[in-house]
Amino acid sequence: MKLDRLDWIQLGEETPVDANLRIVDPHHHLWDRGGSRYLAEELHEDTSKGHNVTNTVFIECKAEYRRNSQERFRSLGETEFVVKEAERLEEFSETKISGIVGFVDLGLGEELEEVLVAHDRSSYGLMRGVRHATAWSDDPEISIAHTKPTKGVMGSKLFLKGVSKLSEFDFSFDAWLYFNQLPELLYLARVTPETNIVINHLAAPLKIGKWAETPQEVDEIWRSNLQELANCENVYLKIGGIGMDNYFANDWVNQTKPPTSDEVASVWKEKILWCIELFGTHRCMFESNYPVDRQTLPYSVIWNCFQKVTDSFTESEKSDLFSSTACTVYRIP
Repeated sequence: MKLDRLDWIQLGEETPVDANLRIVDPHHHLWDRGGSRYLAEELHEDTSKGHNVTNTVFIECKAEYRRNSQERFRSLGETEFVVKEAERLEEFSETKISGIVGFVDLGLGEELEEVLVAHDRSSYGLMRGVRHATAWSDDPEISIAHTKPTKGVMGSKLFLKGVSKLSEFDFSFDAWLYFNQLPELLYLARVTPETNIVINHLAAPLKIGKWAETPQEVDEIWRSNLQELANCENVYLKIGGIGMDNYFANDWVNQTKPPTSDEVASVWKEKILWCIELFGTHRCMFESNYPVDRQTLPYSVIWNCFQKVTDSFTESEKSDLFSSTACTVYRIP
């Protein structure tokens, strides 16, 4: 997965379809590691290319953890790091990092509250939620999430209590999982109706590993489970992650230049519109998932794709999808 082929990405940059529509990007990362850099400067470069990106939300990615702290406190280093990047961004950009969704082990039990308080204080008011990634598969060709979850972790008593505890802080739970794990999330959502749950990346209808040859089965499982989850009023859906060739195998990464927004829309439009129809615009939000999606898609192409897919929507519906839902969930003015 190559995220820093900047010359190649530059070949596909587009002029915004609508440069005035307010965008709150509710899902991006920051890091400087392994030869890949995405800090305040890179975020500013992308958000200032023409689209009206006013605010963003950082999502945990195991960046700048404390090395010498007790394990449960190591992720505080990431929260502190993002606060500094948010301050630096304000020095030269009109876009603001207005929220942090950090990592806290939701299975900590009695120690959880202490860690949540520490993150809240360290964030100086930016903490908005927790993502404890649970993406797990028994297929060796499908990666297990960076938090190294175990099978069925979302159904454990401690995890369920942890998700419920988030509501006491007005924090949401961001769920990164695979489509065939949605029944576990459904149970969790029903048991913890007091906590807002945000499904990441369209619930990952995979096209890799054992699922590569059974797209119809994947689609049936994905749709039937999302239909059940849509009945839970505390569940929201992030529409994005569509540039991840490592999960969706569109082979865009091997093209001579990135796909256009029209090409991307032709692949994803039907699924995106179906999800919006199912959950409603007030419970869906578009996301960039940058710089992960930079493996195939320029930032401008992502937002142009979403704008083209929703071209026939009302201004109110567009406002929901591009900013208002994210503002509601992540408490952004």
